[in-house]
Amino acid sequence: MKLFMRNILFGLCLLAVSVLFFACRHEEKYSKIPYIEFVSLEKVDNGTGHDSQATLTLYFHDGDGDIGLDETDKNPVFSVDSPYYYNLFINFYEKQNGEWVLQEFPTPLHARVPHLSNDVPESIEGKLSILTYINNPTSSYDTVQLSCYLVDRALHHSDTIFTPEIIVQK
Repeated sequence: MKLFMRNILFGLCLLAVSVLFFACRHEEKYSKIPYIEFVSLEKVDNGTGHDSQATLTLYFHDGDGDIGLDETDKNPVFSVDSPYYYNLFINFYEKQNGEWVLQEFPTPLHARVPHLSNDVPESIEGKLSILTYINNPTSSYDTVQLSCYLVDRALHHSDTIFTPEIIVQK
């Protein structure tokens, strides 16, 4: 009888430890590398009949939730003169004679996405919207396209995605 009780007690302890082990494990739903997907690019009516801005909306997910920068993030990796001062990189292309041509502007369209989760590490997902320029005032070309990618705090880069082409009213 003593051996039987000891086996039951051992089995219950083993079951309790197994339940605790699996309950406490952080399970990542997604990869630690950020993922983005195009959702929409909607022109903003400024009342002038000329397009200048649009709202770009992206779906994202990240396995460890380390997306975003704070205003205080100024260490060398995220400092103003660093390539990673921004974490959402947006490039502007014009269709010129049937070819997409990257346009460089004095001020980039890139953005600093703020922290999206305080509970790192945790899998996060959602939609991200940003107001961006869609009209190059120094050009007569009216068909544009944006590309973008997201970088997390560990400097993992998402894939680069492209928006559909959009015709702007000059």
